[in-house]
Order: sequence, then structure tokens, then C-alpha cells
Amino acid sequence: MTELYIHNGRDVSGAPVAVLITDGVIAEVGTELTVPVGCPTLDAQGCYITAGWIDDHTHCNAHAALYYDDADAIGYRTGVTTVIDAGSTGADNVADLYQQAHRAATNVYALLNIARTGIVAQDELADLNQLSFSALRTAIKRYPDFIVGLKVRVSKSVVGDNGVEPLRVAKQYQADLTVQLPLMVHIGSNPPELAAIIALMRPGDVLTHCFNGKPNGIVNSTGEVAQYVRKAYQKGLIFDVGHGTDSFSFRTAALARTAHLFPQTLSSDIYYRNRLNGPVYSLAVCVEKLLLLGYRLEEIIPMITTNPARIFKLTHKGQLCRGYDADLTIFQTVTAPQIVVDSTGEERIAPTQVIPTYSVIAGRVYTCGVDK
Repeated sequence: MTELYIHNGRDVSGAPVAVLITDGVIAEVGTELTVPVGCPTLDAQGCYITAGWIDDHTHCNAHAALYYDDADAIGYRTGVTTVIDAGSTGADNVADLYQQAHRAATNVYALLNIARTGIVAQDELADLNQLSFSALRTAIKRYPDFIVGLKVRVSKSVVGDNGVEPLRVAKQYQADLTVQLPLMVHIGSNPPELAAIIALMRPGDVLTHCFNGKPNGIVNSTGEVAQYVRKAYQKGLIFDVGHGTDSFSFRTAALARTAHLFPQTLSSDIYYRNRLNGPVYSLAVCVEKLLLLGYRLEEIIPMITTNPARIFKLTHKGQLCRGYDADLTIFQTVTAPQIVVDSTGEERIAPTQVIPTYSVIAGRVYTCGVDK
């Protein structure tokens, strides 16, 4: 039996919290626990303890040509215990990503691109011959515990002259599958128009890059969130940040918050270049940006724990509760103003730094920023 006792921490409300882990599972959670003699301990003094962070939009296929990275570099080293690769691979090459996932310490899952080859070129959906339901269905049957959703990119540079047709196909694929999988939809430059995209989406679908600030975004020419966007949000469309190199605007995010349109999930859309050169850097930096905009830590943490676990049916993750996987993130917040930048190049001063110190995955402790 392998055990670990983590103590002297606090939850996001500031209340004391301690966690006992047994054989990779959370055994007890409380303010102070009775532990077996000789049980290894980890002192979390001065730190928050939360369920392990889940980044539901990343690109961690190390063998990809365009958007690539190492799962552990964007995972446990930055306080993230679970990453979901968002469509880097399709039916033809998801097997390779699956093999990479098994070599990583970080938990890795995949959203399967409806294009068979995934993102090998920017315009993977300009050729509708890339689409094959039988290939997609076979891949999902082969990797049912790894593929947790579908991904379709619906912006001008990706679909070429095909408009919303790839999204129509994606919705048909989703309906025809014998398993229920959420669909993540990438938006960006037009055509197609955002209104036409949202008209095809249904409650439970995920709109990623929701705060991108582009002319084809959620804010109309008068500086307000478009009415059709509000209606879709109220009906249950899931809004995901998907920060990325080009897809997060302070102005758009602030206007959305004023309109009471809040993201259900906070993701980074991180890969090698925007991790090293910005503006993303890490999921922790994305948290800092939402804090800057006025969100409270208690509002943000569910966006990177409970909510993505529910949406993508990671049933044993996302909660700091008995019986759940022993995936935890231990981090500090420090009042230390710093300049942060959005995808439009706008700079603002973030008053708070978020500093992950430990990632715990299946009960094993990893020091953030350090190779395993």
C-alpha cells in the first residue's frame, strides 16, 4: 500500500485542508486527519490545494508539424495534471499520440479531429476528402478511454471555400456515433460567419476561442455581446477560453463578463511556440489574466477542474473528494504586479502571480518546473 499525507494547505476559500492518499486514490479530505504511523507527508504550508488542473485545449502531439509540444512540459511542470489534446490528430495518426500519452507522467486525452490526418497543414478541412465516418468510428472504438470528444476547426484558413459544411458533417458524425462525445468547435476569421456556426451548434457543444476579439467574434460593431450569442449561451452552449496565440482579447473578455457571459472552461491552447514566446506561457498565466479581469479564484478553479471533468466525462477527476483520482495541484498566489499581454498585443498589469509548486498525479508528487 502506497500512502501520502498532504497537510497545512488551504482550499480556495481559505479554509484549512489536508488530504490522505492511498494507492493513487483520495482516501480522506479534511482540516486535519489521523494518518498511519510512518506515512510519508508533504507540507503545503502557504499553498492552496485543489483538484488537479485540467487544460482541455492543448496541442501536445510531439510529432506534429505545426502545433506540437511535450505533454509533461505543458502538464505537470506547470501545475497541470491532465491535458486534452484538441484535434492535433485524426483517425489516421491518433495511435501515435496514444503511444506518446502512455510515456508521459501527465494524464493525456484526445479530442479527435474530424479530418483524418488532424492538423498537418493549416487547411485540413479545405478538402472534404479528409472526412471519413468509418475511419473516425474505428479510431473511437479502438481508443474509447483515450478519445473523449471530437474537434472541428471552422475558420477561413482551415475550411477554405467549404464554409460551415465541415461543421455540418461533424454534427452528423456526432449524432451517428453509438457513444456520446462532446464536440469542440474552433472559431476565428470569416467566412464562415459566427452566426452561421452557432446556428448549427447545440447545448453541450464547446465553443473554443470564445473571447478572440476578432471581427467575426462574439462582440458586435456596437461593442456589445451579440444577441444570438447570448441566446446560445443561455441555452447551454459551453464557452471555452482557448487563449492561444491569436484568440484571447482582454477587451472582449471584459465585455463578456459585464454581460454576465462567463466561460465554463479556461484553457490555454498552448503549444511549443506560445509557451516559450507567449502570450500564453502556461495555464497559470491564463489564471492570472482572469484574476486581472475581476474573476475570483473560487470562480476560476472550477473552470480548470470540475467543469472540464464533467464536460469530457473524466468521471474520477476534477474534485478534491474521497474516491477520486489522487490528482492535485498545489500552488501559491503572490501579490506581485507584472505585465501580461493578450493575443492582440494589449498589455495590462496583473496584480497577482499564480505559482504552482507541486503536481500530484495518481498520488505521485512532482515538483513544478522540474523534469521527472
